[in-house]
Amino acid sequence: MESLLDFGPLVQEFATILAGFWSTIRLTVMSAVLALVLGTVLVAMRVSPTPVLRSVGTFYVNILRNTPLTLVLLLCALGLSDTLQLTLSRDPGINYYWWAIAGLSAYTAAFVCEALRAGINTVPVGQAEAARAIGLTFTQSLRLIVLPQAFRSVIAPLGSILIALTKNTTIVIVAGYIEASAVMKQMFDDYGGTLPIFLGFAAGYMVLTLPTGFFFGWLARRLAVVR
Repeated sequence: MESLLDFGPLVQEFATILAGFWSTIRLTVMSAVLALVLGTVLVAMRVSPTPVLRSVGTFYVNILRNTPLTLVLLLCALGLSDTLQLTLSRDPGINYYWWAIAGLSAYTAAFVCEALRAGINTVPVGQAEAARAIGLTFTQSLRLIVLPQAFRSVIAPLGSILIALTKNTTIVIVAGYIEASAVMKQMFDDYGGTLPIFLGFAAGYMVLTLPTGFFFGWLARRLAVVR
């Protein structure tokens, strides 16, 4: 019973654990920014009046949403990096870091796109028609009229996607990058699968995700669009 409640490993490896969670934060933030940018481009393609752009955007979203993230990360690390030798840095750690970000952001962008598309559907059609009537192009109408309202409508769903992204970083070990979950696995190998190690890492992820949920919930209420 005492071995199951031994918090010694957490104390001894505290610096390593913090480094692992810092890696998780770096992955999450960078992937979130890139996914938001790519997701915005994709949603513009999906609602574009050009059939080719709509088809490409729809194809991308349907493929990525229905492909396991593990396969996407393996494609980036083993397929593109190791097999095709498309390295992003000569340093292996930095190379796998950027390929992990590429996989996470490409995958998450599909969900960002769908959330934004739902937000665009909440914008009254009359506003887009009024924008065209005063001479705005499709791009100008989307940028100035539609997307600002769409973003405000889907703040809460975007927060949920960010939380999911944070938890999805736990599988980037398949891409060769070391973050918090990889540190936990190493501690299990070194000290055995003790309960305090599991609880300690679970608490660490809660520290990352719970404030995110509360913040996006508050922000959604603060910026809600009154119709």
